[in-house]
Amino acid sequence: MATLHANTVTALQASKADLSTAWVKSLEASGATRNLKEDDIKQQANEFLGLLTGVLQQGGSQNINQENWAETRVFLEKLSHSRALLGHDSQQTASFIFALKGPLFTLLQREYAEQPTQLAEQLWEISELLDALGMHTIRTFQKSRESVIKRQQEELLELSTPVVKLWDGVLALPMIGTLDSQRTQVVMESLLQRIVDTGAEIAIIDITGVPTVDTLVAQHLLKTVTAIRLMGADCIISGVRPQIAQTIVHLGLDLQGVITKANLADALALSLKRLGVTVTKAV
Repeated sequence: MATLHANTVTALQASKADLSTAWVKSLEASGATRNLKEDDIKQQANEFLGLLTGVLQQGGSQNINQENWAETRVFLEKLSHSRALLGHDSQQTASFIFALKGPLFTLLQREYAEQPTQLAEQLWEISELLDALGMHTIRTFQKSRESVIKRQQEELLELSTPVVKLWDGVLALPMIGTLDSQRTQVVMESLLQRIVDTGAEIAIIDITGVPTVDTLVAQHLLKTVTAIRLMGADCIISGVRPQIAQTIVHLGLDLQGVITKANLADALALSLKRLGVTVTKAV
C-alpha cells in the first residue's frame, strides 16, 4: 500500500473537528448510534481520529497489522466488544469506520480540486485503509459476539439443569428439553458436585420434560446413572411416560439395574422409604 501524501495527512490533522462533526452526523443517519450516548459517540470519534492522524503523521507503514497500528487495533477491538455486548449487529459496528468515508472523501475533493490524478490516488489509498480497519472491526466483532453467545449458552445450560433438594439426603434433577453430550456433561458435573456438597444418598433424575428418548439419550442417562453410583449414591429415573416406555422397549435398550418410576412423587416416596422415613398426614 502506497503512503498517503503529506498534504493529505496535514489536511486530516487540520480538519479533525469538522471531520468528527460530519462523521457523527453520518453515524446518526445510518442508525449506527442505537443504544449509544451522544457524548460517547463523539468521544470515540475524536479518539479514533486522533489515533488515525497520529499514525499517519509518523509516516510508517499503512499495513494495519504492523506494530505502529497496535494502539488503533486495540481501540477498535474494545469498541467492537462493547458493541457486541450492547446487541449491535456487524453492520452497525462496521458503520463506525465506513461512515467516515463520506466526510474524508469530501475533504480530499476540496484539497485536490485542481489535481484530479492525485485526488483519485488519494481516494483509493484512504479507501483501502478504511476498508482494512473496517474488516478488522468486523472480525473482532464476530469473535466477541461468538464469545457472548457461548457464555449465554453455558448460562442457559446451567439454568436448565437445576439440582433441587427434596429432602435430607434426596436430590432431584428435573430435565427439560433434549439431552445431548454437552448438556449431559453439565448435568453430571452439577449433580455430582451437589452430591458431594450435601452428602445425598439418593438422586432422582426426572425426565417428564424430555420430549423423546432415543438410543443416544438413553446412553447419556446411563452414563449419568453410572457416575452417580460411583459417587456412592443411588439413582432413580422418574417421569417415564407410556410413550417413552414403549420407545425404550422398541429400541431394545437395556435399562436393567436402573430404577424407574412413572412420576416424581412415586420416586420421592421410594426414596423416603429407602431412607427409613415415614410420612403421615397430620390429624
